[in-house]
Amino acid sequence: MIYRSRAPLRIGLAGGGTDVSPYSDEFGGAILNATISHYAHASIEPIEENGIIVQTLDRKEEQRFEWSCDLPIDGKLDLLKGVYNRIQKDYGLPITNFRLCTFVDAPAGSGLGTSSTLVVAIIGAFAEMLKLPLGEYDIANYAYDIERKDLQLAGGKQDQYAATFGGVNFMEFYAGDKVIVNPLRIKQDYINELENNLLLYFTSTSRESATIIKEQQKNVLQKNEKSIEAMHQLKEQARMMKEALLKGRLHEIGEILDYGFQQKRNMAKNISNDAIDSLYEAVKQSGATGGKISGAGGGGFMIFYCPGNTRFRVMETLNKFGGEVKPYRFTKEGLRTWTAQ
Repeated sequence: MIYRSRAPLRIGLAGGGTDVSPYSDEFGGAILNATISHYAHASIEPIEENGIIVQTLDRKEEQRFEWSCDLPIDGKLDLLKGVYNRIQKDYGLPITNFRLCTFVDAPAGSGLGTSSTLVVAIIGAFAEMLKLPLGEYDIANYAYDIERKDLQLAGGKQDQYAATFGGVNFMEFYAGDKVIVNPLRIKQDYINELENNLLLYFTSTSRESATIIKEQQKNVLQKNEKSIEAMHQLKEQARMMKEALLKGRLHEIGEILDYGFQQKRNMAKNISNDAIDSLYEAVKQSGATGGKISGAGGGGFMIFYCPGNTRFRVMETLNKFGGEVKPYRFTKEGLRTWTAQ
C-alpha cells in the first residue's frame, strides 16, 4: 500500500499580510485567495529495511533514522519530521518501517504558500494511512499549529486553509486562531476571463519570507502607524476584490491589485526592491493595469492583470527580465488523499 495526497498551491489576490498575528488578533484580518493547478505531493510507503526514511524528491534531500517516536528537528527536512513527530505524539503510529517522500511543483520561498501547503499534504498522507477523522478546519488548524507553534516558523494562516479547502475563498481571521472560510460562488465566465487576463510570473529568485514577516509583526507590536494603516487598507482591498469578482467587474481587478501593491510596500522593508519596481513599471507600460508580489514579498512569484489582449505584449516584456511566465488553471478542489495498491 502507498498512501498519497496532494494539496494545491494558491495565488493571493488581496489582503496579504493581514492574516499574520498580532495584527489579525488585534484588528481582524481578511484575505482573498484562489488555489491553482500547482501542488504539493506527499506519499507514505512501507519499506523492507528497518527504520524511517524522509526525502524530498524535488530538492533531492534525504535522511534515514532508526525507528523513533521523535525525529530530530535540526534544520534539515524539518517540515516532514515536524508533522511526523506531532502525529506520533497525538495519535501514535504503529511500529512499521516506511518512507515519507514529498514533491512540490514550485520552489520553496516562491510566494505560493509552498511550505504550509506541503505540511497540509503530509498531514493528509498520514490521515489517509491512519484513517483519522479530521475535517477541513481540523487539518488546516493542525498544520498551522505544527508550523507556527511546534516548529516556531514565522508566517500567517491563509496558506493552510487555502490548501485544505481549495477554490476561491474570502477568509476572515480573528483572535484565538479563529478563522472563517467563505467560499465564493463566482460565475465560470468570470473565472475564465480572470484566468485569461491574470499572468503568473516567476522572477527566478526565492526569498526568506520569515525575515519580512518578523519585521511586519514587530511594526504592529511597536504601533508603527504607517505599517498598521497599510494593513488596514489591504484588509479593505480584500473586500473590494470580493465585490469585483462576485459582480463581474473584472475591469477593476488591475486597479485593485495596484492599490494593494502600493500599500503593501509600507508594511515592512524589502517587500519590494529596485529590480521589482523596474519590472512592475515596465509591465504597466506594456498594458497591465496592476499586479502584486505573491506571498511575503522580496521575490518569488508575481501576478499581473492584463485586460483585453494586452497579455501578449506583457509576456514579451516579462521575457526581457529573465524570469518565466508559468501556465496554470484555477482549481476548485483542496486537499485530496487516496490509497494506491
